[in-house]
Amino acid sequence: MTAPAPAPRLARTRADLSEFLRLRRERLSPADLGLPPGRRRRTPGLRREEVAALAGVGLAWYTWFEQGRNISVSAAFLENLARVLRLDDAERRHLYLLAHQRPPAETGRTWCTVPAQVRRLMDDLPTRPAYILNLRWDVVLWNAAADKVFGFSAQAPGRRNLLWMLFVDPAMRTRFVDWAAQAPRMLSSFRRDFASAAGVSDIAELVDELERVSPDFQSWWREHDVHGACMGLRSLHVEPLGDIAFEHATLSVDESRHLRLVVYAPAPDEPKAADFARWVQASPAASGGPAG
Repeated sequence: MTAPAPAPRLARTRADLSEFLRLRRERLSPADLGLPPGRRRRTPGLRREEVAALAGVGLAWYTWFEQGRNISVSAAFLENLARVLRLDDAERRHLYLLAHQRPPAETGRTWCTVPAQVRRLMDDLPTRPAYILNLRWDVVLWNAAADKVFGFSAQAPGRRNLLWMLFVDPAMRTRFVDWAAQAPRMLSSFRRDFASAAGVSDIAELVDELERVSPDFQSWWREHDVHGACMGLRSLHVEPLGDIAFEHATLSVDESRHLRLVVYAPAPDEPKAADFARWVQASPAASGGPAG
């Protein structure tokens, strides 16, 4: 009994996979991967047998895969192949979509370089606290208003992490009005990032350390809540002004690097908005983060 013909869409996907792999293989030379040039090559780039050997699979099996045949492949193989073919983040994601019809687990980034124009944009918001997070929730860049409100520059570089500050730093705990309600919601948002970066060691290490030092974190983390949405309105206690209601929004800055911009602005009906604008610009703190 013959197998049914693949659906047209799946057939196109396999053809795209075959073409994608061939082109990525042909753009590399043996010297790129430390291989001897060997005998004269009739086609550019690496041979299939070289890719198969470096990826740890047999030639016949890899040939079938590159031809788009209906064979199952593991995420471990795709990771090896992405490494051998030197795929960047966007190409790695494309490989997974073609081979698995779903994106890969995202890789965490402890520190990332932020484009200079994003830094300038943040500095152009003198009364709007703004900072950039990566997938691990490291605060990789902030403007002067954010530093004055949250005190990022006062943290040691290795502790400049929003989750760590939220659960370990007493000043951050008092900054959030109704911390006991806000912290679990923010933790729920982090859990979604944690799940998408499964197996990333530095994110797992952060969670392990927080479980050791913060009973609140340990208790809420083990509840596995993924439904506590962070609403767009949050109250912060700002000395010497008192409690102020802020709207906050999170925008994607660089999807491949998993960078997100968080911006706070006083709520439209906040009576202390003008006082906050004057306070945050009086002898402001400095903006900061890695050079970009």
